[in-house]
Amino acid sequence: MNHEKKGITLRTRLLIACGALVLLPLLLTFLSFCGIRFYLMQVNGAHADIITIAQNISRTFFFDMAVAIVLIMIITVYVFRGLIQKWFVDPISRMNDAMKHIAKGNLDYQMQFDYGGEVGELFHNYEEMRLQLKESMTEANENEQRSKELISNISHDLKTPITSIKGYVEGIMDGVADTPEKMDKYIRTIYNKSNELDRLINELTFYSGIDCDRIPYHFHRMNVNEFFQDCVEEVGLDLESKNITFDFSNFVEHDTQIIADPEQLRKVISNIVGNSVKYLDKEDGRIDIRILDEIDSIRVEIEDNGKGISQRDLGRIFERFYRTDSSRNSTKGGSGIGLSIVKKIIEDHGGYIWATSREGEGTCMHFVIRKYSEVESNE
Repeated sequence: MNHEKKGITLRTRLLIACGALVLLPLLLTFLSFCGIRFYLMQVNGAHADIITIAQNISRTFFFDMAVAIVLIMIITVYVFRGLIQKWFVDPISRMNDAMKHIAKGNLDYQMQFDYGGEVGELFHNYEEMRLQLKESMTEANENEQRSKELISNISHDLKTPITSIKGYVEGIMDGVADTPEKMDKYIRTIYNKSNELDRLINELTFYSGIDCDRIPYHFHRMNVNEFFQDCVEEVGLDLESKNITFDFSNFVEHDTQIIADPEQLRKVISNIVGNSVKYLDKEDGRIDIRILDEIDSIRVEIEDNGKGISQRDLGRIFERFYRTDSSRNSTKGGSGIGLSIVKKIIEDHGGYIWATSREGEGTCMHFVIRKYSEVESNE
């Protein structure tokens, strides 16, 4: 594709074509007269009397001129038509064919051209338009597929707790929970399923904020030790109630600070820990949180000893709607947007996140956030 090729402009081509239309007949007429004169001189001799030549010209003048004019006009029209065909009709015809392919939805039709000037620029613009349309169409198809997956995921994930809630409520209404112990069990189950519904709705609300870039951030400077100490105390109590061993290690200086939104950063920790709990498949479940010093950044590691993630899935776990549990077991599954939310929050904090894992041994989530520096702040 040679869209930068400098060629003759359309204005110049029109001038050439019009000039050819005017000058070509004059040139051919002149050559015709020269040819006639040369022919007569050959017939009458090189030194023939001028009067004799003039008399011969006058006798054949009208016939010869009529033939010459007809020939001149035919040649002129043919040449002019060739120029118009090559410079204007062919490019327009090719562009018309290309636009028909676009109208039919064939965005793979590529124009090969060697034109310069305005025509070359027009063809280049067509290619740019085609590529942008193809990209937009691909993105639209992907978004449509994701929307279908979202509806399917959420429909399934909402239906499961709702069905459970209805079942237990009906059990209470029918008198199945006829003892205080059963009644307490039914009410706790309804409460837990309601919390699950609340979590799903919160994820959806946050997801809509991601798509609209309306996540409510409130950044300010905060102490790393104080924040994570409060955060892990809350996490630790929840894990203790589930009989999961929890360990927290902090290797950064006590005065280390970062610029972050504490509420959204808590959501990151909560989502990652919740995901680890969901996939713990051992009786002696364990989750470790470590804060490491990376000179100008801090690195947070949240590691579990769960079932791990296959290498095939590891590179896609931060994609929206992606789920490694294809069976959609409701005890394990989620909406598939939790880790995508985590990735979005970390990136909005100027950091980055990745995961390492071994199947059967566990998974470790790593994310890095830059430290707050008084020197950078003053600059």
